Amino acid sequence: MNLSQLSQNLNIIARRVGGFIRQEAQNFDRSKIEMKGFNDLVSYVDKQAEEQLVEGLRELFPEAGFITEEGTDTTKGERYNWVIDPLDGTTNFTHSLPIFCVSVGLMDGDEVVVGVVYDPSRDECFSAYKGGGAYCNDNPIKVSEAPALKDSLIATGFPYYDFGLTQQYLQILGAFMSKSHGIRRLGSAALDLAYVAAGRCEGFFEYNLNPWDVAGGTIIVLEAGGRLSKFTSDGDYVFGREIVASNSNIHSEMQDTIKEHWKQTAE
Repeated sequence: MNLSQLSQNLNIIARRVGGFIRQEAQNFDRSKIEMKGFNDLVSYVDKQAEEQLVEGLRELFPEAGFITEEGTDTTKGERYNWVIDPLDGTTNFTHSLPIFCVSVGLMDGDEVVVGVVYDPSRDECFSAYKGGGAYCNDNPIKVSEAPALKDSLIATGFPYYDFGLTQQYLQILGAFMSKSHGIRRLGSAALDLAYVAAGRCEGFFEYNLNPWDVAGGTIIVLEAGGRLSKFTSDGDYVFGREIVASNSNIHSEMQDTIKEHWKQTAE
């Protein structure tokens, strides 16, 4: 399999679907929002964007199955699977806040080998494939060289439906506030990962995530020189529902800061 060519074609598909999302954003009707669960929004834009992605990716690589947020195709592949979030940042999108993206990762077994995160509002296409480096609009990107947490800007995501660990999370936020340049909450985990890869922030952490939130961005962080893990240990950060991403230099500091307050009993 030619990962370089596959990545190029994936970028084309992501850009095309992102163009559809950008067009729909101009006149989006908020009355068409549906609720999958408490604070869990979905729109026809999510669904149609996913259908377009599945159609294009099925043609691009017929051997691969799909893991999709909206359930457009649930056919699992024996070895390869596309992991798709057609519109990461739906809540932002429905409120006309232009921070959302298309995120797609290709998994070879348990490993993401190709990924793309396309931001249609800024026309920025972050992409990577295993061994090929990381890029934004064909320009190489690297993680920040900041040496310590005190020199760093940290991104995170706040709980929006499962509030059982809110107090612990607030304690972690407080710790990061006092140890870093500050915390940012963009509302799109995929873009948070892309921004770590591009050196715009030094670290990102969040829990209660799904594989489609992070799959596309993880390979971009790794190929940009970053590091990934779970909150307090190594492990499956794609399906493990929690992730720490960093420029590598501050990773241990981030994990130690989280470990001080994170006592999740359901690990």
